[in-house]
Amino acid sequence: MKLFKLTLLMLASLFLMPSVNAAQLQEGTTHLAITPAQPTSADEGMIEVVEIFSYGCSHCHRFEPMLERWLKTKPANVKFVQLPAIFNATLAMYARAFYAAEALGVLDKIHAPFFEAIHLQKRRMNSEAEITALFTEHGVDQKDFEKAFRSFAVEAKVRRAAELGKRYGLQATPSMVVNGKYITDPGKTNGFQGMINVVNQLIKQES
Repeated sequence: MKLFKLTLLMLASLFLMPSVNAAQLQEGTTHLAITPAQPTSADEGMIEVVEIFSYGCSHCHRFEPMLERWLKTKPANVKFVQLPAIFNATLAMYARAFYAAEALGVLDKIHAPFFEAIHLQKRRMNSEAEITALFTEHGVDQKDFEKAFRSFAVEAKVRRAAELGKRYGLQATPSMVVNGKYITDPGKTNGFQGMINVVNQLIKQES
């Protein structure tokens, strides 16, 4: 889908251009200011970093290993949050599955397999039945999943995710938001590592 994909030029830059370093950090180029700045869920003295992703996004799938490495070394004052992108009804369903997994305490079991089902196993995952099957394959009781999937709490989180995406000015996935003030993505930073570098610099700036 077009909303997931960077342009050919942006995609080429992931491989052909050097990643952004600290000296190149520049608002309007490597990242954008979010106006107005959005509230965060972080406690006082902490910096919130949000990854905006979609299970249907191939770039998000490829970014996962780098994100996992960054999470192991991220600054101690960072609170990490994942936010599903919602551009259409299918992505709203994926977001509902994400929050259902979170509510059931099985996100660690489901997150990677959901990506793999779409991008490696080439499963369609375009219906509630297909998503339910994935959850049950990984040990989740079907009735528990269906109850969580349709719950008011999950519905509220899906609505909030859609609204936050708009407020952040989301243009591409994956994107990362620092402290509710700045948003960046690989197309602005010449690749995934560039995005991580920009995020680290913005964390220092906000600390």
